[in-house]
Amino acid sequence: EVQLQASGGGLVQAGGSLRLSCVASGFNFDADGIGWFRQAPGKEREGISCISSTGDTPYYADSVKGRFTISNDNAKNTVFLQMNSLKPEDTAIYHCLECSIVEGKVYWNHDTWGRGTLVTVSS
Repeated sequence: EVQLQASGGGLVQAGGSLRLSCVASGFNFDADGIGWFRQAPGKEREGISCISSTGDTPYYADSVKGRFTISNDNAKNTVFLQMNSLKPEDTAIYHCLECSIVEGKVYWNHDTWGRGTLVTVSS
């Protein structure tokens, strides 16, 4: 059974930075990737980033491109999301889940959502 646990959220001022972590268990890092979704109050959930098992050409949503960086440490079964230049509209609960990138398109496994971590960006 795949289990994913996100952490690292908190309260930060606009323009600040946070680094989220996602620790995975029961997960095959040689075959699958891990990505991030976020859910903001009153908004549709949004898939914002995915990194494949090889770490090549990660996916970023336009809303975070140039500000967020995803990386993985397979030895520690962990994926990170470095978030810089945060904006109030980045306020959301961030969840990690299994994903894959095939010919530039991202596929999400919504059965693997883990408990999220809350990011609050004040103006």
